[in-house]
Amino acid sequence: MNRKTFVQSSLALLAATGVPAAVVNARLPGADIKETIPPYLKPGDMIGITSPAGFILREGIIPAATLMQQWGFKIRVGYTIGKRDFTFGGTDAERRDDLQKMLDDPDVKAIMCARGGYGSVRIVDELNWSRFKTDPKWLIGFSDITVLHAHISRNFGIASIHSKMCNSFPDVWDTADPLQKDTIESIRKALTGQPMSYTAEAFNKLNRPGNATGILVGGNLKTLESLAGSASDIDTRGKILFVEDTGEYLYSIDRMFWNLKRTGKLSGLAGLIVGGMKIKQDPVDEQFGKNIYDIVLEKIKDHSYPVCFDFPVGHQVNNYALRCGMKHRLAVGTDGATLTSI
Repeated sequence: MNRKTFVQSSLALLAATGVPAAVVNARLPGADIKETIPPYLKPGDMIGITSPAGFILREGIIPAATLMQQWGFKIRVGYTIGKRDFTFGGTDAERRDDLQKMLDDPDVKAIMCARGGYGSVRIVDELNWSRFKTDPKWLIGFSDITVLHAHISRNFGIASIHSKMCNSFPDVWDTADPLQKDTIESIRKALTGQPMSYTAEAFNKLNRPGNATGILVGGNLKTLESLAGSASDIDTRGKILFVEDTGEYLYSIDRMFWNLKRTGKLSGLAGLIVGGMKIKQDPVDEQFGKNIYDIVLEKIKDHSYPVCFDFPVGHQVNNYALRCGMKHRLAVGTDGATLTSI
């Protein structure tokens, strides 16, 4: 019996016996892939800058390119920088081809996505990952770039960096906010293999104390919801899951967490991290009646893993670089929570 026939038969059998579809989705073959860490960067290595999602003007990447050169890296600017096709950084074909060239170029050791927005999902299935699998490199970004992090994690087990992008670098480094500078510096540390540890210092009484060790996966909550059931759907079993989002109503956040629960992604976690959640104000006559903490705790009440709220990741100034696809240790205590790379 071939794999396709086996999977179809298994689905039919489980449906007949009443086993939830979420369990089937969570256990599909191909999820258990050994983790791979791309080579860390050294002085003289090249970072490519491209726009797989939204558009950015060429002057918009100058602060980032200048600073990364000061870090000792060479910069290669992709041809999608400065291009625009409505909201996108060029047409689908242009964005795909620009990213493909950087994935295939052996001289490019890391790829910095210029900004988020929307568009990665339109090209991810057309990319050829064969060269990337044999010669992995760091892919950097967040928000819409969650599509690429999730696809790489699920299919290849290759680590990547969830962090700020070119459009978040300060125009003038010397006078920038210290917190903004610290978060940008965390990108350099992630790229060069330095030990990384972050603390959510503000104690939240709704945190669930405990310790967990596992591979870190996650990203933008809305994007993760949109990937459910696709070839880019993340596997969360035994992992530490982190989520963040911005500009969503509470009912929408609730729906997203129901999606995580119903697709089995909140079962079997090692730990859960909830980052920044910038919520839209409910209309006066349509109050949802639950806050973000109520929403999350309702979905995980049957599980006992540690949970941390208000972690410094997301659409906010304190958005630190996280190395997805690598083992981390999460320690949640009475005085806060700490996430440390292993």
